Amino acid sequence: MKMNKWTAALASAGVLGGVTAQAEESPVMTALASTTISGYVDVSAHWNLDRNRGAVPNFGKGEVNKSDGFNLNVVDLTISKPLDESQWAAGYTAELWFGPDAVGYNPTAYGDGNESFAVKQAYVELRAPAGNGLDFKVGVFDTIIGYEYANNNLNPNYTRSWGWTIEPTQHTGVLMSYEFNEVLSASAGIANTFNAGINTRAHASTVEPKKESDKTVMGALSVTLPESTGFLEGSTLYVGSVYGFDAGTQGISGGNRVNYYAGATFNLPVDGLSLGLAWDYAGAEPSIFGGGAIDGYHQNVFGVYLSHQTTEKLSLHARGEFAKGNLIYTQTDASEGEIWSAVGTIQYDLWDNVLSRLEVRYDNAEDGVASLGWSKRDEVLVALNLIYNF
Repeated sequence: MKMNKWTAALASAGVLGGVTAQAEESPVMTALASTTISGYVDVSAHWNLDRNRGAVPNFGKGEVNKSDGFNLNVVDLTISKPLDESQWAAGYTAELWFGPDAVGYNPTAYGDGNESFAVKQAYVELRAPAGNGLDFKVGVFDTIIGYEYANNNLNPNYTRSWGWTIEPTQHTGVLMSYEFNEVLSASAGIANTFNAGINTRAHASTVEPKKESDKTVMGALSVTLPESTGFLEGSTLYVGSVYGFDAGTQGISGGNRVNYYAGATFNLPVDGLSLGLAWDYAGAEPSIFGGGAIDGYHQNVFGVYLSHQTTEKLSLHARGEFAKGNLIYTQTDASEGEIWSAVGTIQYDLWDNVLSRLEVRYDNAEDGVASLGWSKRDEVLVALNLIYNF
């Protein structure tokens, strides 16, 4: 029997015992043989120029607590069995987070949200032989909108965008995906709530509308440009939306919330150069919940990304953003505000499997500095980020 490293390790530890002798007949061994283990360790160092700790922009995840020091961001561990090419394929993914970025990221309905551990994704993946194959994810999965990912090793820049900051992150429900052809694909889903939270519900069962009738819905379309488009071949266009009850994020404790997203990544005629465009909108309806009136809000974020693979090891990445709206990442002030942001990142892959990058970020708040918690209008961050991928 040919065993992969994971199977061999289990056998040597005695976990599999005598099962290896009957490996050819054992469905357990068959499942282990197709299981993959991957992940990363993400660390950083932040230097906030001329700044008091606690008075910096809180974009992304926990930036205030990372200022002016060395940081463990997160440890990611993923165990999965991808779908194969069979008509009735089945698989699963279990992605776990450990460390500061996991705190409050995707809490369960039974915890207090303060644990430095989170189930980022955990779903069963199924395929039904309808047309080209209808794929389902059932469980906890990443949101379907946004230019950037929660997994920082997949993003062109280290720090998160303001667009990512106003998007949902995780959902518990069912997501269906279908690929019409090599150009067009679509996805649609239903979840318990708009915001993250495993097994959370939109309302208590005694509150109208009842929780069993109030769900979150989502949908997206993706277009990949074909060979006939010349140098644009492989470029992607993407639109998507999520609508449902927001159980408390962004200061809205009782209103239905909607996010719209449109983005594109274009290959350019210059070798190694690509351009990205992104628009995010977040809005919530005014409502009354728990005895208090909650004002609605709206937020718009426009982003431009530029990346160039300069050499085999060196790549350069830039991002510019403009954010405008009331309650732009503050839960206490309804005034209109604007934020301009510019980010420059140098990535150099000196070590195998290590993503190493140096980043400079500048944020400017035209209005509402006090409500944002910043100590002054202009904020500058210099950051070093190292991620080991395994």
